[in-house]
Amino acid sequence: IRKVGNKYSENEGSEEENPAHRSMVWSFTRRFHLATPKLAVGRRVVEELLRDLLQVSLTFFSNSFLPVLEPAIGVGSAWEGWSHQKEENVVYCMFVPLMPPHGHVFHLEPDTKGQTPQRSMRIRVELVCTCTAKQHDRNTLCFLHQTEEELKKNQATSLLRTLCTGPYLDVKKIAVWFQTFVTSAWSAVPQSHRYTMKMLPSSRSCKMELVEASGRNFLVEIIFGVQQGDTDIFLSSQATEAQRPLNTTWLESYAVAEAKFFKHVAKQVPHPSCHLKCLRLCARLLDGAACSTYALKTAVMHLLTLLPLSEWQDRYLTLRVDDVLRYLRCCLEEKHLKHFFFGNKDMPKEICLPPALQEAQPPNLFQHLAHDPAAQTEALREFNQR
Repeated sequence: IRKVGNKYSENEGSEEENPAHRSMVWSFTRRFHLATPKLAVGRRVVEELLRDLLQVSLTFFSNSFLPVLEPAIGVGSAWEGWSHQKEENVVYCMFVPLMPPHGHVFHLEPDTKGQTPQRSMRIRVELVCTCTAKQHDRNTLCFLHQTEEELKKNQATSLLRTLCTGPYLDVKKIAVWFQTFVTSAWSAVPQSHRYTMKMLPSSRSCKMELVEASGRNFLVEIIFGVQQGDTDIFLSSQATEAQRPLNTTWLESYAVAEAKFFKHVAKQVPHPSCHLKCLRLCARLLDGAACSTYALKTAVMHLLTLLPLSEWQDRYLTLRVDDVLRYLRCCLEEKHLKHFFFGNKDMPKEICLPPALQEAQPPNLFQHLAHDPAAQTEALREFNQR
């Protein structure tokens, strides 16, 4: 890969040899500049909405034993700045970390029942004694040592009896709980005066559409997660369309680490840079192909660590687009694309990963192609037609 980067760096003049390609790229770039401010507006609207909703939640759940909602984190292409969707189709994803309420702790356990290719876990909820705290605060309840009558008198119900199936946190129950809260709290947030809110169907997240009187809309998806220690890796409620995990299965998510990685790159890369334009253009070119957007994003993240950031200046856009497409074609031919966050020695120090992830053998994102020659042939055919 380094050789590929060096090869193209030494032949920067080749950019002049394909004026049609260059014209297409720069035409797209002009449209990109027009779209960027619109993404910024959407991000601001959604960020303010989540801030206000979480503020209201402090009142709604002040005396309950429900999960504590931490400040939301923007994740995905809309927040990273490269979404290739039309404005009305952009989904603004917000990640809301969950913390255990008083008297409860979360234990992460490997999911041996999960039938998903993605790493998954279950979140076991355990009651802990709060009798010591009770000595300092007479209103503190202890689910382990107070009688059932005392708990009923104080209308106290543990998390185990509300949002769990057995001892495990239930994704579907969490989603329904939060959807119900948003519907009930909508009139209490300032956005209710400007937008009509429509709750959209979702069993593992909270999806909604905000519509202005002018007809302009914003699509929002709120995903729930539990942090793995003090790292940037979470267990997420979100699942792909191809996966149908159990309600007590939470999938490992790298979305927060990815958002942090792109923020790190934005601080280091010379301005104006082309890395987001490159990613957005390639996503548009490959839209509908067997090569997923996540595979493309992974390829670009690898190249951002392998090529000097000085080579991602705006004037090298066509060269970097060429690099990305050639890199992806090579990965398709070899049926191998390493996951970015596993065993990657080029990972920026700002990204905090679990030690096991740092030492692990990277999963192959194209493993399915290695097992299915016909699928690989079709993927290459579709890729070469773009």
